[in-house]
Amino acid sequence: MSHDLLDPAGAQRIILDACSQGQRERCHSSAALGRILALSVVSTSALPPFDNSAMDGYALGGGTEPLPAGSEWPIEGEQAAGDAARSAHGAWEIMTGARVPGGLDRVIPVEQAERLEAPLRVRLLADLTAGQNVRFAGSDVAVGETVLAAGNLLAPHHLMLLAALGVASVDVASRPRVAVLCTGRELVDDPAMPLASGQIRNSNGPFLAARIPRAGAELVHAETVSDDVDAFLAAVERARVAGARIVVSTGAVSMGRYDFVPAALERLGAEVLFHKIAIRPGKPLLFARLPDGTLFFGLPGNPIAVAVGLRFFVEPALRTMLGLPRERPWQVPLAASFTKKPRLHFYLKSRVEVNAQGQLAATALTGQESYRIRPLAEANAWVGIPIDATTLPAGTLVDTYGLGHLESPQWDWKAS
Repeated sequence: MSHDLLDPAGAQRIILDACSQGQRERCHSSAALGRILALSVVSTSALPPFDNSAMDGYALGGGTEPLPAGSEWPIEGEQAAGDAARSAHGAWEIMTGARVPGGLDRVIPVEQAERLEAPLRVRLLADLTAGQNVRFAGSDVAVGETVLAAGNLLAPHHLMLLAALGVASVDVASRPRVAVLCTGRELVDDPAMPLASGQIRNSNGPFLAARIPRAGAELVHAETVSDDVDAFLAAVERARVAGARIVVSTGAVSMGRYDFVPAALERLGAEVLFHKIAIRPGKPLLFARLPDGTLFFGLPGNPIAVAVGLRFFVEPALRTMLGLPRERPWQVPLAASFTKKPRLHFYLKSRVEVNAQGQLAATALTGQESYRIRPLAEANAWVGIPIDATTLPAGTLVDTYGLGHLESPQWDWKAS
């Protein structure tokens, strides 16, 4: 009976208890895009590294007092971007980004100054206070400041900061190594090959091959296997030789005559930690641990069952291995009411959009059956509906997740 099945939260606890945080490795900053920072980055230099001009104009000095409009100052020299430090007095023509000469502490923009000849001088057309139009050393980043915390998913703007600070390499979480085995003699891998009667195209393989790297893991082996225990065991061995610490299979985990994965795991001496969860889609999902510690996820073969199994059961394991905290969903109101039967937790292909009032709202898409791929192609989020829920009116707050765990906002929960 469905109400005796393991609930998804319990299944996730079993999975996480079987996982451990992986290693970390040193990575050149230029190659760190999309990696998870394993150690916080502490700046060893200031940004900006020196006081510099915020605009083209004239640098002057004057202590604490403003320099009054109408005052005139001899132009003593010129300072361009890239020029070295020097001491100065009077007025210096200066370019944006150029180092402010020592002894000068403010910059008047060219628009507020009049250049005069014979003798060469500048007349101020506005008062000029100390520090005006100067970018001070360390005003962006001070020496010793933590600029990126461990757990950050490194994005282009992070690489900009690392480059500006001269951080050549960072410590990142090693990518968990994953293998994918798609089972089924009906599957055709080559999209150009015509289908024979009874055959279908393998859509799970390309999906997992694309999704797993976006979840922070490395796909080290992938193959399609017929409905045969010996062939499957040989494929598992190839996955382990490739270094996989997680094996994900699709299909052959239900109760039919050709659902051979449980028998194959028994021959491997695996410990099955659970088989079947109170979810839709993907109820027959199986999780096991092989004798060498390799984790095994047996996902049902329907495409959306595969997508749900990966997103809500494999990806939490990857988060732990990457050193990330438990994911927490957004709370988004339903755009329309939703009704379901109790005793199963639903994962719904959904779209989150901004409504006419400027607020986020989640819509469960039409076509939630596990074989229907097109609605997934239209989705930008998943919505979770609890086991015991039946009718949820429009406006009900529901758990809402990005399509992948690294594609959801990374909230700072300690600060909230």
